[in-house]
Amino acid sequence: MEGPALIALLTGALAVSALARRLGVSAPLLLVAVGLALSFLPGIPDYRIEPELVLLLVLPPLLYSAALDSSYLRFRDNLRPIGLLAVGLVLFTTLMIGLAAWWIVPGMPLGPALVLGAVLSPPDAVAATAIGRRLGLPRRVMTVLSGESLVNDATALTAFRVAVASVVGAGYTLLSGLGVFALAALGGAAIGWAVGWTVHRLRRVLPGDLAGALGLLVPFGSYLVAEEVHASGVLAVVVAGLYLGHRAPEVAAASRLQDAAVWKAADTVLEAFVFALIGLQLRGIVEDLDTGLPHLLVAGALLTVVIVLTRFAWVFPATYLPRRLSARLRARDPAPPWQYPTVLSWAGMRGVVSLAAAFAIPRTVDSGAPFPAREEIVFLAFFVTVATLLLHGTTLPALIRRLGVQGGEDYLDRLHEAEAQHNAARAALARLDALSDDTPAHQPVLDSLRRQAEDRSNAAWERLGRPDPEGVERPSVVHRRLRREMLAAEREVFVRLRNERRIDEEVMRRVMRELDLEEAALERE
Repeated sequence: MEGPALIALLTGALAVSALARRLGVSAPLLLVAVGLALSFLPGIPDYRIEPELVLLLVLPPLLYSAALDSSYLRFRDNLRPIGLLAVGLVLFTTLMIGLAAWWIVPGMPLGPALVLGAVLSPPDAVAATAIGRRLGLPRRVMTVLSGESLVNDATALTAFRVAVASVVGAGYTLLSGLGVFALAALGGAAIGWAVGWTVHRLRRVLPGDLAGALGLLVPFGSYLVAEEVHASGVLAVVVAGLYLGHRAPEVAAASRLQDAAVWKAADTVLEAFVFALIGLQLRGIVEDLDTGLPHLLVAGALLTVVIVLTRFAWVFPATYLPRRLSARLRARDPAPPWQYPTVLSWAGMRGVVSLAAAFAIPRTVDSGAPFPAREEIVFLAFFVTVATLLLHGTTLPALIRRLGVQGGEDYLDRLHEAEAQHNAARAALARLDALSDDTPAHQPVLDSLRRQAEDRSNAAWERLGRPDPEGVERPSVVHRRLRREMLAAEREVFVRLRNERRIDEEVMRRVMRELDLEEAALERE
């Protein structure tokens, strides 16, 4: 992909994402639809997914950013259901899709069919988690869904390597395949922990800009190191992200602020890029097919049905059977209502990892012969990816609303926040009292600091009350609104003085950053 074509793709993808936000629709779905529509237009470059680009430059930062935002504690508490989906379901899907493709697709041998099963086994939860977050899914459902998306790529890519190696003549047995999987999982997790432990200690002593730069290297460095020793680069990235996210309160506030801004922007660009790229694959994939398009369309539709049914067939027994067999598990973790596994079962969209894996299939085997059914595998991977994105993405919001699956955690969150703010304010005031003897001449400063701590605590308690009557604002809301207006007026003055050459550009930028940080604190409150 040449530079101008890449810039055009990124610019167009961001424009479509902005339009999706303005229209209130799912950005991934609109990007895929626009990409499909544009793929056959004259003058559109031939955008082909390059597996190395996706697996090295796109997948690690997306996984790392998601891991940073994830809760290590919630991930650990839900390790059993996450493992059942991210490992058990991926392997089950590989087998079921492989057998179905072997039976459905004319002339496809079992080995390449299992390669297709591994390609299609990992769901991409970017669109699903975005929908769930917007509609307020229960926190545990969101934790399991996002946890599955963090780990399942590692399982799928390992299964993919074993399946491809068996087809090209590497001679893998079932036992050796399990050994490869265990090495990849344990090695990736160990490398990720080591990278996270080392980077965290460096970030605590480095200046903010160097700490931020080091953070940018983590996903790529951990991925490359793990892949170099044939471990799972995906798991290394995820473990490093979970570790650093959990330890983030121990680093400087500036580093946290910087990380949040950088990775939010990176997520926006990369997600727009990959979903637009999915849609733009249609022309090239169809051109690569020699014959059999009608039969492959039917096979793709049937495999989509198999994928949907396979996820239901796994999620419901995995949810209820362990509790039926274990009284201890039932007592510790009662069974959720049936609506929860229904939503999890329907959140099975495939994504760019499936397409990248399909394009990464070698064109020849060790004997020099063409890889069996490679073009058919690529087409079916594309068909099922687009079909599941459009099917689940357009219907999941309606399903969530229809089933009434809501979190109901907002009030508890506000209560816990108010209690935490109250305790934090008491601790801050106690610390201020302890220090006040050293600054007796600065009573106005002490009084101002006391008021700020009390206002922040009071604002949290106000949010527990009933909704304000129409047209009536809480005191904390009035404070934030007025202070934002004051900040805007201050910005106008500094810009005017800069334009009049009365202050230097550097002075303006320094002052504007201070105002921006204060406004960010107001938004947090």
